[in-house]
Amino acid sequence: RIDVPPICGHNAPTMTNDSFASVSGGLPTRLARAWLALGLAALACSGLLAILLVLSRTPGIQDVFPLRDFFRAALVVHVDLSVLVWFVSCAGIVWSIAADGRFAALAWAGFGLALAGTAAMALSPFMPEPQPLLNNYIPVLQQDVFFVGLALFGLGGGLTLARTLVAARPRLEQWRSGDGLRWGAYLAALAGAFALAAFVGGQLNPPAYSGQARYEAVFWGGGHALQFQHAMLLLVAWWWLLDHLGEKPRISPRWFVGGLALAFLPVLATPLILADHPAGSGEYFADFAKQMEFGHPLMAPLILAAALAIWRTRAIRSPVKSALWASFLLFAVGGVLAYLIRGVNVVIPAHYHGSIVGITLAFMGLAFAVLPRLGFGRVEGRLACWQPYIYGGGQLLHILGLAWSGGYGVQRKVAGAEQMLVTLPQQIGMGLMGLGGLIAVTGGVLFVWVCLRAMMFRRESLEGGVQHEAQDQSLTA
Repeated sequence: RIDVPPICGHNAPTMTNDSFASVSGGLPTRLARAWLALGLAALACSGLLAILLVLSRTPGIQDVFPLRDFFRAALVVHVDLSVLVWFVSCAGIVWSIAADGRFAALAWAGFGLALAGTAAMALSPFMPEPQPLLNNYIPVLQQDVFFVGLALFGLGGGLTLARTLVAARPRLEQWRSGDGLRWGAYLAALAGAFALAAFVGGQLNPPAYSGQARYEAVFWGGGHALQFQHAMLLLVAWWWLLDHLGEKPRISPRWFVGGLALAFLPVLATPLILADHPAGSGEYFADFAKQMEFGHPLMAPLILAAALAIWRTRAIRSPVKSALWASFLLFAVGGVLAYLIRGVNVVIPAHYHGSIVGITLAFMGLAFAVLPRLGFGRVEGRLACWQPYIYGGGQLLHILGLAWSGGYGVQRKVAGAEQMLVTLPQQIGMGLMGLGGLIAVTGGVLFVWVCLRAMMFRRESLEGGVQHEAQDQSLTA
């Protein structure tokens, strides 16, 4: 392990020689840069909408700014940009690095369609009569602009997955030689393929009824499969960040791949459930809920191994370490809250906000780690070190406020007077939610700024940047 110059006032170790985490030049680098830019743009647009969302649910402010009608349309696009587009963009970074240079035209076509779809979805809430439907996983606006954008993004994601499954297919010797991260990226892509197939199947064979219930059924099966993709990419990101910090979990790559394969197994139930039950039936909803309830705990061995390794990084001070710790904490809180859900209230969004934010923070740390490898400047400085804690701390307050309010009966997916905040505990909980949300938005803005600041100091070439970094390391070794 070689030390690099101080970051945030303390020496932080550099990435070890992992064949997957070390980014080569050419097409993988250019594609990864493009997906990173799309992800940052989606987060920036989502953050602007989040400000309006928080204001529309904060006691006192909600009466000054009557945003109830805009709330639902903004919520739909906020969720789709901050979860669907951001997560798929981060997956695109990983898959671009994992793949070789084959099928470049297919790769760029997939990205271009995803970019066009994202732009259309971002504009849709400002179009006339958005007609929002707050179904789970991929909420929609019953509007042509939104549906065109979603279709383009889905097609772009499908092309990206198809190319990944061919161009990033790992070989057996890569497992034996220690390149477990490539296997993790590939299994995540397989889970994404199952999810996309379920989305398409649900759309081609929807239930007889219409409205929100229709889209709830259409996206229910694929949405559950998609969570397994995100979860496996979370593990890949944790391993990558730990490798960057010089503290890999003390399990062999074979055990890592075996743990990922175990976590992937529940995804195989997706086509079986779709074949056994018609979309929208009670058994359909119940079986997919069981798939998540009993499937995600299979990640426990790898989570435990990661936790032990994360603890060993406590003396390091770097933006990557901050993101890693905040990610693990928020993901753990979200997991605990899942077992506290009773009825339909804001404990549900408290749970999935914790899990989603935990994954988001892992991807933020991944962005910090890969920026220098993509030919940009390093992410460093006190602001960069504090950004994950600001974002994660705000989200933690937001989650705790929702969980507290849910215990007092505040319902989900409502805003303004519809919340019926009549008791002091309800008002305290939602006030805490509002404060945390504003802090989290600030942290999200800081993340975009920190990344853009590093990207402004672009190196002349990827090869030159790697040589410069190697010189720095040799001088400090």
